[in-house]
Amino acid sequence: MQGQAIIVTGGGSGLGRAICLGLAAAGAEVAIIELNAESAAATVDAIKAGGGRAFSVIGDITTRESAKALVDAAVARAGRVDGLVNCAGVYPRRPILEITDADWDFSFSVNVRGLYNVSVAAIAHMQAQGGGRIVNIASIDALKAHPKNAHYAAMKAAVVSLTKSMGLACAPDNILINGVAPAGIATEKARAAGFLGELAAQTALGRAAEPEDIADVVIFLISEKNRYMVGETVAISGGYFIP
Repeated sequence: MQGQAIIVTGGGSGLGRAICLGLAAAGAEVAIIELNAESAAATVDAIKAGGGRAFSVIGDITTRESAKALVDAAVARAGRVDGLVNCAGVYPRRPILEITDADWDFSFSVNVRGLYNVSVAAIAHMQAQGGGRIVNIASIDALKAHPKNAHYAAMKAAVVSLTKSMGLACAPDNILINGVAPAGIATEKARAAGFLGELAAQTALGRAAEPEDIADVVIFLISEKNRYMVGETVAISGGYFIP
């Protein structure tokens, strides 16, 4: 991916950081769009320590105007945008009868509207360049019901649907849009939440995914090695979910 510029939202920690590190190791310049300046700086420092190229743009993606300004700033600094990874998201857990209007609004604003806002801004640049790649991070919860995060699952199902629609709309412009739907990932936050052991017991491989397990699939989809996938969402669950 030498010479390519990739935007990653939510690249400050967890899966987003692993994706950024993997992209940089493959030769891409990484533009991190983050709300948390400190975590974004930590990822940028880690990439530079390994000899890679990265910078961050700090701001909120939940409004159309702000998301466009962030993408435009990233493209102005990098000179182009060859790919976008929509990784920014929130993971609220609450029993289905206790979900509040604020819970719904917050989850939608980041997980769906934010993803859409950044995508629209990036697609405009990709159309002008003659093509690009987008990867949306969905979740296995979009495909497998769970009683404690119904609103999150609904938002990620919306991401799967958006990936299909945007993929069809943008393929004629040589913009290939796909997604991944990971099961549990052994990030620091997930370890602290304490549910990975239960998940591992239900997984054929007997463990949760490491962030790099998911990042490697994302990197394939965002690269020019992916030449023929459009609107697909790849489930990555280690055998936790096999329909």
